[in-house]
Amino acid sequence: MQDVKKMLDAEAQKRDNVDEISEERLDPILVAKRHNDPSVSLLCALFAYGNVKQIVKFLDSLDFSLLTKSDEEIHSALQNHYYRFQTSQDVIAIFIALKRLDEETSLEEVFKSGYVTKSSVIDGLNATISKIRSLYPRSSKGYNFLVGKVTTKAKGAGALKRWMMFLRWMVRVDNIDMGLWSGVDKADLIMPLDTHTFKVGKKLGLLERKTYDLQAAMELTETLKGFDKHDPLKYDFALYRIGQEKIL
Repeated sequence: MQDVKKMLDAEAQKRDNVDEISEERLDPILVAKRHNDPSVSLLCALFAYGNVKQIVKFLDSLDFSLLTKSDEEIHSALQNHYYRFQTSQDVIAIFIALKRLDEETSLEEVFKSGYVTKSSVIDGLNATISKIRSLYPRSSKGYNFLVGKVTTKAKGAGALKRWMMFLRWMVRVDNIDMGLWSGVDKADLIMPLDTHTFKVGKKLGLLERKTYDLQAAMELTETLKGFDKHDPLKYDFALYRIGQEKIL
């Protein structure tokens, strides 16, 4: 396992540079970093599924200043916007929900209201998802997929990959992640498990679980804490690129 750690340490160091994300090396955080705002970043993270070129193309088509506009202006501007599972009504709904949240409080405060008691990012996300759903109640296939649902147990639950990636962006600070929040320990973060990190994790012997779920994400995180107990997610982008670029 020391050989794996040595390889991942080198890979993580190599990937931690400003040129790792660019128009030639696309990632949704490219759009998020232009705005440096938690609500915009969350939209970028929640729509981050599918082909990365299509993700960035869709994100570039959005007018994020709508997050400060009226419900009517949001409806009017986004009535022709849709992305894969999300209809225009789903896109409108998440914009209005986040606009209302920002008028009342902040994503950081809502997340921390759930997180602080047990230092649990799951509890923090549950509080955030519940708040968003309460501010604009909507149930559709596209909206339910986009926002997710409250998680009561890890086994069999979705990996919450897009939410975990958003938290990584908000909490960690390096040449990739933005670190816009304080008061959340990066040691508490859970790996944003996608197909690349899942497959690479299994190939490297970092993960035994065969099911792609939240329990697998937590298992991989615990293994990586053996490499760096204070910052296990510093390996996330390296694992992702290893899989994406078929290095193994």
